[in-house]
Amino acid sequence: MPTYRDEVVVLRTHKLGEADRIVTLLSRRHGKIRAVAKGVRRTSSRFGARLEPFMVADVQLYQGRNLDIVQQAESLGSYGAEIAVHYDRFTAANAMVETADRLNEAEATPQQYLLLLGGLRALALGDHSSRGILDSYLLRAMALSGWAPGLDECARCGAPGPHQAFVAQLGGTVCGDCAPVGSVRVDADTSSLLRALMAGEWDVVDDAPAGSIGAASGLIAAYAQWHLERGIRSLEHVSAAPEPQRAEGTR
Repeated sequence: MPTYRDEVVVLRTHKLGEADRIVTLLSRRHGKIRAVAKGVRRTSSRFGARLEPFMVADVQLYQGRNLDIVQQAESLGSYGAEIAVHYDRFTAANAMVETADRLNEAEATPQQYLLLLGGLRALALGDHSSRGILDSYLLRAMALSGWAPGLDECARCGAPGPHQAFVAQLGGTVCGDCAPVGSVRVDADTSSLLRALMAGEWDVVDDAPAGSIGAASGLIAAYAQWHLERGIRSLEHVSAAPEPQRAEGTR
């Protein structure tokens, strides 16, 4: 069918000509979509405001040769306004949609759509810290793409944990025998926080000490960017995390 409907999250937009935009969308059923929204930059546009980043919409599209064309858009979730007025929420949301945009077509599944939708809704509500929501999103997005980090057994040899070294290139926490020299050291509080972020145990996340939050954020950022094979530029604007402590004597 040349015309189809879907629920979408707007990831990013680019100007096209004098009045149009190219919009990149993560949809529930059709993966990532790039489409032209004609006339949306005019003040008279009927649905321009519904196709801004972080917005959730029910759209009707016409299937084009290179780019699809947005014919209709009805708002399903206006999260952009609440996110944009808080710097921490705005930077976290940018990192989330950039990560979603980096997913290849095979990874842009309905589960990824629902995960991003839930993350943006949580940012708009502000019930938890923006960095915690972002870190939990990054861990779960990697897991849905087949890159779930090993947080209990050694990610390399399977030896039962807990372990005190984290190596993104090897897939998570590793035992002393598998850890290269200079591996990042992970204390018990940070390990517990990583597991809580993966499981969505927000009582643990909200009560975590600042040092563990910073250490976990640094590990998660390194892990996600390694597996995406390129940096997430928006992370540069998210509140900086302390440098993780390096383990001594690991090999």
